[in-house]
Amino acid sequence: MISGIGIDVVEIMRFKKSVNDYGNRFLEKVFTKTELQYAQSKKEFVQHLAARFAAKEAVAKAISTGWSSGFRWKDVEVTNDSSGKPAIILTGKMKELLTGQKVLISISHSESVVIAFVIIESMN
Repeated sequence: MISGIGIDVVEIMRFKKSVNDYGNRFLEKVFTKTELQYAQSKKEFVQHLAARFAAKEAVAKAISTGWSSGFRWKDVEVTNDSSGKPAIILTGKMKELLTGQKVLISISHSESVVIAFVIIESMN
């Protein structure tokens, strides 16, 4: 049974401005080391980070409690399997909050925007 949905759209140029304006302070607050390493290995570094940012925002929207639940950026990590399919790994409060639930994600992008769509499915 679906217990939550969330969607987020990020304009890549606007996100790039945030990266340029706030630098490592911003990146280290929002992204795990694994996410940063993954994005740095790609030609379009900012586009890949923007996708992960959109995914985290979509999860925050899908949990239906917003930031009041103690959402922390690094408690939601976006990974990819060997075929490139994205997946969400939860830690900390998000893992506790979503125990017994599965988080499904889809990410897409064009040259100018990234979109992430999340479904939270109750396994009970």
